Amino acid sequence: MTSSALSAPRLRSVTRRIEPVEDPLSYASPDDPTVWSRRGDMLVGWGRAAELPAGASAVAWWRAVSEVAEVDDKVRMPGSGLVAFGALPFDPAHSSSRATLTVPKMVIGRRGDTSWVTHVFTDGEPERPEPQSIPFGPHWSAIVGPGACTPDGYQTEVRAGLAAIASGEVAKVVLARDLVGSVPAGSDLRRLVRALASAYPDTWTFAVDGAIGASPETLVTVSGGTVTARVLAGTAARGADADADTAASVALATSAKDLDEHRYAVQSVLTSLRAHTTALVAEPEPFMLKLPNVWHLATDVEGTLSGHASALGLVEVLHPTAAVAGTPTSAALEVIRRVEPFDRGRYAGPVGWIDANGDGEWAIVLRCAQFDVHGDGDIALTAHAGAGIVAGSDPETEMLETRVKFRPIVDALA
Repeated sequence: MTSSALSAPRLRSVTRRIEPVEDPLSYASPDDPTVWSRRGDMLVGWGRAAELPAGASAVAWWRAVSEVAEVDDKVRMPGSGLVAFGALPFDPAHSSSRATLTVPKMVIGRRGDTSWVTHVFTDGEPERPEPQSIPFGPHWSAIVGPGACTPDGYQTEVRAGLAAIASGEVAKVVLARDLVGSVPAGSDLRRLVRALASAYPDTWTFAVDGAIGASPETLVTVSGGTVTARVLAGTAARGADADADTAASVALATSAKDLDEHRYAVQSVLTSLRAHTTALVAEPEPFMLKLPNVWHLATDVEGTLSGHASALGLVEVLHPTAAVAGTPTSAALEVIRRVEPFDRGRYAGPVGWIDANGDGEWAIVLRCAQFDVHGDGDIALTAHAGAGIVAGSDPETEMLETRVKFRPIVDALA
């Protein structure tokens, strides 16, 4: 579908400050929450004023929507005004999952001490009452077990990846395994969002069209012409005590295998962004990012936007990075398609929000589960975790790394 063929809805958004909201999450839908949160800042969407038509380009559709929208924003903070929330599949050409980009009818926002509400109206729609919080439903727990790829099967996957590296097909490939399960019908999925946000406050906690997780990896942020990204590649489990934890971080910081894996990921981001930025810089050496369950090698990247690219446009340029696919990217995708026994869906794809100015925050769908929020009965779920495979990778060690990466979502589901 071409941009000229898009029929953009004419939207009017009105954003006003409100009294501080103690718990924005209580305004989200219990069975299909839309949430974006980090360090206490939160955006919560409710309802659907407009959504991306099937088969349409997300970039072109959002540009068309923004061009004809009337935006009345008295708050002017990141996430205020007209906003759409999106989640995109990892491998659009080979996935049954489709891209979603939705403009809620209402967004409750909170940044620091400022709270606001944005109402979005279609042509002729009357004013609506102020939002009301929804009481949380009872606690629940999930049933989770092996998926299409068992732990032993994952080691076979890794050996296949190592064979592709040895043959020169790729230098790095990221391979994943899955868990499947369900939660009881009628479960209040906001409880999972709350558990993840509480346990992992420094991550991007998200809930978009059934994809719920706590991602440590910023794909790209655009704000007032500044572009930032955080690259994570190279992982070690936290130690059981202070001495073991220090030893784990030192081992990761000095691991030639993990440093090589990280270097590939940083270079893929820099290469993708150079054509769209000026003054692009990255730290010369990675730093150690400490999360409750793991250490990561991390590098922050920053530049100045050149031209008219939006956050969503840069998402399309960047994805997939070497951190979630491999190097070279096209060859790594072919290995993933050949070796993994499942469709990743939105796992390792982009998730985030964009406003009418093209600014936004986007992360990678990690430490997550995808829920079938559109089905009947018990709610089916699929979770994924992966590891970067390079020359020298050990199949059992990589399998144990995926076990550590499953912990955030598995613990929260329990």
